[in-house]
Amino acid sequence: MTSLRPYLPPMSLLCAFEACARLGRFTAAAHELHLTQSAVSRQIKALEDFLGVALFIRERQTVRLSPEGERYAHEVREALRLLAGASLGFRANPQGGSLTLAILPTFGTRWLAPRLPRFLEAHPGVTLHLVTRLAPFDFRQLHPDHGQIDAAIHYGEADWPGAELDFLLTEEVVPACSPAFLAKHGVQQPADLQRVPLLHLASRPDAWRQWLALYGVAAQPAGGMVIDQFAVVTQAAMAGLGVALLPRFLFQPELDRGDLVAAVPAICESVGAYHLACAAHRLRHPPLQAFRAWLQGEVGRG
Repeated sequence: MTSLRPYLPPMSLLCAFEACARLGRFTAAAHELHLTQSAVSRQIKALEDFLGVALFIRERQTVRLSPEGERYAHEVREALRLLAGASLGFRANPQGGSLTLAILPTFGTRWLAPRLPRFLEAHPGVTLHLVTRLAPFDFRQLHPDHGQIDAAIHYGEADWPGAELDFLLTEEVVPACSPAFLAKHGVQQPADLQRVPLLHLASRPDAWRQWLALYGVAAQPAGGMVIDQFAVVTQAAMAGLGVALLPRFLFQPELDRGDLVAAVPAICESVGAYHLACAAHRLRHPPLQAFRAWLQGEVGRG
């Protein structure tokens, strides 16, 4: 940090600038900060002198951010949010830390969430934050509410730039539909699925094509709905809207109850797999290290 200190303006100047940029008026910022307007004006001028650029355009009795000020305001706001989040987490758990995990909605609710009490019981000092992300992202970008994301549950190939991946598990998929749909369409073998509506998951656009190819069905499948989450795909299948290709380990309850049935007696392993993607620059973060070790143990439990 020593080499960075010449580039760090005083915190009071940054707070004054953030308030002025957010509120759009020096008077309002002064009221929020319990300062006089002239004091706020001096702080903004000091920051501009420090940076060597005009952050505001002053026009008669009004001010507005300059283009440079707009960009700087966004970066300062994110930095202050990160600092505030770190302080809040430390005050809540001075002996622990926080872990922010991006999850896939269905995997998170059906597989991970029921197991999390064991992690929190073993690591009571860790504060866990869960956010939903459906696709890989840049770990260097801050989440608007939670700041730094430490890790993510990932499905697909073992490929995520800027992350270290831990293999978790594979899945078996079953073509599932409602009993009424099966009775109506008389599906008996994989080739029959070419003539019925199929339900497609947006994040797995090639899943049906790959599945049909495994059973020697080269023709394009019939059209169907494209849905962005497994939970909605499952409800659509139970409503008789088509056949869904579902991971059996996540939807075994629906199959056991008879809400869904296998359209054909064909179950195979998916091409992709589940991984824990860990931000490369957060690998030494103690809560993440604890979570990685715990998660491998949970996978081993089955």
